[in-house]
Amino acid sequence: MADQNSKTLTIIRVFDAPLEKVWDAWTNPEMVKKWWGPKSFTAPSIKIDFRVGGKYLYAMHGPAGTQWDKDMWTMGEYKEIVPMQKIVATDNFADKDGNVVSAKQYGMSREFPELTLTVTFEEQDGKTKLTLRHEGFPVGDEVGAEQGWNQSLDKLAESVEA
Repeated sequence: MADQNSKTLTIIRVFDAPLEKVWDAWTNPEMVKKWWGPKSFTAPSIKIDFRVGGKYLYAMHGPAGTQWDKDMWTMGEYKEIVPMQKIVATDNFADKDGNVVSAKQYGMSREFPELTLTVTFEEQDGKTKLTLRHEGFPVGDEVGAEQGWNQSLDKLAESVEA
């Protein structure tokens, strides 16, 4: 039975870029810096230990003069990696040292559970189909995440399709 108190966000995108380039943009810290975070956000720090059991620690920084004008950190642990096909990781709000922190620290109205992020990559005639599933959102909070993810994926498209 599905959990009525949580929501799964699913986004499917096709990038006009080869699979290897999209995979690299997702797994190479210098590439992730180019697209992580919504429009007008930067990614001042991206750390990736890309192996099962390894961790990632990402910072994004919002536009000057807004409530998001600060470093906001997320971290997780890689649970499954199938090269060029699939990445499964946990996802949590964190501090700069990679410790899990309350979502309220970043202005959220309530706590978030640990989320699960699954990203699959499929080659399609020289293009790449990416399917993103972000599971476990408190109902209602997936809406803002969807907007943020879509803006990040727009930036990813700009970086891999250039």
